Amino acid sequence: MQFIDTHCHLYASEFSNDIDAVINAARKNNICKIFLPNIDPESIQSMHQLAESDKQLFYPMMGLHPCSVKTDYEKQLEIIEHHLLSGYKYYGIGETGIDLYWDKTYLNEQKKSFIQHIIWAKKYRLPLIIHVRESFDEVLEILDTHNDNTLKGIFHCFTGTLEQARHIINYGGFLLGIGGVLTFKSSNLPQVLTNIPIEKIVLETDAPYLAPVPFRGKRNEPAYLFYIAQKLADIYNLSLAETARITSQNANHIFCTS
Repeated sequence: MQFIDTHCHLYASEFSNDIDAVINAARKNNICKIFLPNIDPESIQSMHQLAESDKQLFYPMMGLHPCSVKTDYEKQLEIIEHHLLSGYKYYGIGETGIDLYWDKTYLNEQKKSFIQHIIWAKKYRLPLIIHVRESFDEVLEILDTHNDNTLKGIFHCFTGTLEQARHIINYGGFLLGIGGVLTFKSSNLPQVLTNIPIEKIVLETDAPYLAPVPFRGKRNEPAYLFYIAQKLADIYNLSLAETARITSQNANHIFCTS
């Protein structure tokens, strides 16, 4: 039984003091692959260093997080594109998207950045890792225009409605990334997912953020993926092993890994 964490910021400073212990705990909890989404130019070096430490465990991606999009976003995108052109092996484009939770000041810049990431995803034939927070209408409007049969990806940390989930699945190439929010008592995700095939779902932690119950409010880490998987298994009335098999198969398919 093996799990795949499709979205984890393990290169973040929150892990600088105990990264070896966190990795060992992940292995003991059957985490076989960890996908690393980039945030901004400043995070690239630390992400690369972690990825190079174990190429069988870590799979880096390249993008500019929407919360990192400011007035200088074009210069930031130039740096991102430089790395995409470098020949370094990346497994996805992102994370990208639109975040209107904290600040709506740079909405237009976020939209332009998101569209550029879509162009890259098509160009490099890589999955698009989409961040959506208080912005489903804006993100779906852009994808309605730009989606085609070459585009695929993951709606990271999906917390939307059943209607939004079906809209995403109808694009044809997108999966839903399900994380710690699934375990929260206030979450509507269990009800939504009962109407969504598990073949459309991948697991993620988004560590160090959004730790699942019973660790809610603490630093998240890949080992805690077990609690998300167990909740998902309960929802679908599957064994934990079968849940691991299906979600890992989904992840390997979207990222073209095996």
